[in-house]
Amino acid sequence: MSYRIVALLALCASTLLSQQTPSGTEAELNALRAAVKASQSAGDNAWMLMSSALVLLMTGPGLALFYSGLVRKKNVLGTMMQSFVMMAVITLVWFVCGYSLAFGEGSRFLGGLQYLFLNGVGAEPNADYAGTIPHQTFMVYQLMFAIITPALIAGAFAERVRFGAMILFCTLWTFIVYFPAAHMVWGKGGLLNAFQNGPIPVFDFAGGTVVHITSGFSALVCAIYLGKRKGYPVEPMKPHSLVLSFIGACLLWVGWFGFNAGSALAASGLATSAFVTTHFASAAGAVSWMLAERFRTGKASALGAISGSVAGLATVTQGAGFVAPYAGVVIGFIAGIVCFYMVTVAKNKLGYDDSLDAFGVHGVGGLMGCTLTGIFATRTVNDALKNAAGEPLALGWVDGNTTQILNQLAGAGIGIALAVVGTLVCLKLTELVTPIRMEVREETEGMDLTLHGEEGYNFEA
Repeated sequence: MSYRIVALLALCASTLLSQQTPSGTEAELNALRAAVKASQSAGDNAWMLMSSALVLLMTGPGLALFYSGLVRKKNVLGTMMQSFVMMAVITLVWFVCGYSLAFGEGSRFLGGLQYLFLNGVGAEPNADYAGTIPHQTFMVYQLMFAIITPALIAGAFAERVRFGAMILFCTLWTFIVYFPAAHMVWGKGGLLNAFQNGPIPVFDFAGGTVVHITSGFSALVCAIYLGKRKGYPVEPMKPHSLVLSFIGACLLWVGWFGFNAGSALAASGLATSAFVTTHFASAAGAVSWMLAERFRTGKASALGAISGSVAGLATVTQGAGFVAPYAGVVIGFIAGIVCFYMVTVAKNKLGYDDSLDAFGVHGVGGLMGCTLTGIFATRTVNDALKNAAGEPLALGWVDGNTTQILNQLAGAGIGIALAVVGTLVCLKLTELVTPIRMEVREETEGMDLTLHGEEGYNFEA
């Protein structure tokens, strides 16, 4: 009898253990999965916050120094202020409604209003965009792109535009051009969003179309519409400090890693690939510009070297996360030569005064980059686009998808049309409120004194 009782107790204990062990193991596995997920999220978030800071570094001090060194000394502070004020003004616009219009769920052309005043943008990830980082991190990263894009346009009308008019124009421009462009390419349901079933699938990893094509072609419109600087091209208008421009260009090169590699939206192998490709393209752009300059003038200048590096960076932006390193070298090399021609030959022949060559570098570079992405994009670098069976789809011409070039050209055409028409509308609306162009006396005296009441250099102090 006692034997039966012992056996029964042993059977019960065995049953209980068999029931508890799997559940205990499952709990441990769940805890382990949660820890791994939290670790990945922390790593991705740290990288994205760093990338956000790097992109902001591109505007101030990067672009501010780069542009201000290229103007005459009487305009150094005024030019810096054009970049700096975008950091302040566009941030507030983004907070009120900009982020919602760019990334909210709406039509094919513009987002909705669900994120007004960043309502609902908190610590939880937004799976539509980045599933391992807080929604707020994604929001602030995209803000940095919205800041630098209108600041790039200022290079076209440097030394001749009123400060208040510039602020009004750029604010209108973000509403009419940038927010629709960002939504169409990157927003959920956007017309050109290749990864969310857009009717025209365009590959734009970090803003070749959204940033460089729109700002570059808008810059050309501004340069033509506002006319040439007083005395251009008869009077010499040499850069007053290539040292400032040199430092600014180096900061742009460093910051561009956040711009391109950060667009992977995770601390991943794809971010590494974009980082490497970006660096190689910048180096190739600098070398090819110097070679072209050496062939044409007999000397390779510092201005040419830094201009070539920026051209390579602008041109590779669209394909940074889609193309292999060898393609980055090819893209950068082509960018240096073509942008050199646009800046030194074509601009003079066509007669427009793009003061700091915003169109010649960013507009032309962006257009080339958009097209070349259609050629060199490959699933061996980015396999995120898959068919119904979960297999990676062919991306560009090198994968056998020749039609992608047509998609890229269509996307570029839409971006150019939006930029040209939108910029003209913004210029006309701005003129209804305030004069845009400085008076002859003000332009002669310089932006620093007439617009800001101070000087960049006081050698008497």
